Amino acid sequence: YMKIYSLAILTSKINNDLLAGFRVQFKSFATEAIHVGQEPEQWKSMAVVPPISLSTTFKQYGPGDHAGFEYSRSGNPTRNCLEKAVAALDGAKYCFALASGLAATMTITHMLKAGDGVVCMSDVYGGTNRYFRKIAAEFGLDVSFADFTKIELLQAALKSNTKLVWIETPTNPTMKVVDIQACAAVVHQHNKDTVVVVDNTFMSAYFQRPLDLGADICMYSATKYMNGHSDVVMGLVSVNSEDLYDRLKFLQNALGAVPSPFDCYLCNRGLKTLHLRMRQHFKNALVVAKFLEADPRVDRVIFPGLPSHPQHELMKRQCTGCPGMITFYIKGKLENATTFLSSLKLFALAESLGGYESLAEHPAIMTHASVPESDRAALGISDTLIRLSVGLEDEQDIIEDLEQALNVAVCTLPYNTLHSACTLLYNTLHSACS
Repeated sequence: YMKIYSLAILTSKINNDLLAGFRVQFKSFATEAIHVGQEPEQWKSMAVVPPISLSTTFKQYGPGDHAGFEYSRSGNPTRNCLEKAVAALDGAKYCFALASGLAATMTITHMLKAGDGVVCMSDVYGGTNRYFRKIAAEFGLDVSFADFTKIELLQAALKSNTKLVWIETPTNPTMKVVDIQACAAVVHQHNKDTVVVVDNTFMSAYFQRPLDLGADICMYSATKYMNGHSDVVMGLVSVNSEDLYDRLKFLQNALGAVPSPFDCYLCNRGLKTLHLRMRQHFKNALVVAKFLEADPRVDRVIFPGLPSHPQHELMKRQCTGCPGMITFYIKGKLENATTFLSSLKLFALAESLGGYESLAEHPAIMTHASVPESDRAALGISDTLIRLSVGLEDEQDIIEDLEQALNVAVCTLPYNTLHSACTLLYNTLHSACS
């Protein structure tokens, strides 16, 4: 009862202090999410909710004389609504919807040619690492990795052939925070034409606007927070530059990695509650992070919303809040981590993140298994690292699930105490039987 009472007091305080010290919220975010690109006047029916246009082709008035759409790979009315909305939320002129986050990564990288250099943040999503290491490098790109939390390491990694710098912040899974503004300044000073990309998947457009901080491209796996319902696989790319728009528009059509109109409809719908969902994700995650940080069975908690995070102040300077992503090291070894994950009841043991439901996973075995073992060790992706995507359930139920799983996974009694108790029990039973 005392634990539940303490949780209630903690929750009340968090409600008051949740966004204190962070950047001011983006003006009219909710209004733009609900209205931009959704204007009823664009449809003859005056539909308030944009319809799903499943047609693959569109009738032309005459040869080459069309009404804005020719073929759905090149452009689609439903996709157009989504792209306009996301551009507004990113503070961008243009947005492109693609078939997945990795399709977005591939499309961006296709702006380069063999011999061009890519410098990628060392700690990134496993699929991004795999793409640059196993695929992009095979096509003749000069790929290297560096820790961008140390600006001098980024500077040292830049070469005369560097054409693309790939930032992920916070990083997946160790939640390092990269100073976007400082990195963009260093890169553009080195070469003003080098393209700075920020993977904004963990933050969503609600909590971070990389283009405002000097990045050239903001991209997402929209599968995560931007859609928010774990029922769409999609990527998004936002830009302001006319040159980047022209190049990416050509590649979107020429490569053809585009999403279905139905997926665009679902993601467009998900945006309408993005501001509500992200605030609740932050609120629940902060409660969870504080709970875990105070638990003796947890070795270390990594959550940028905690003052204990080494880049907490940077997070507050460049973001308007924190997402629901937490990583922590459980005490013990691999067996303790896997037992904890297998014992969860509310949390689903699953990859992905950013949906309304709580998920838990083991990066070394699951999402980052494709990262070389030596690199995982250097990045701190150990056998005891666990990643949580804290959902929108009642926070007390979330805490209770974590508590019961920790009870199963980690014994809190010292070995000598446990051994003495077992010995006493054995002697007592032995005497009784005699």
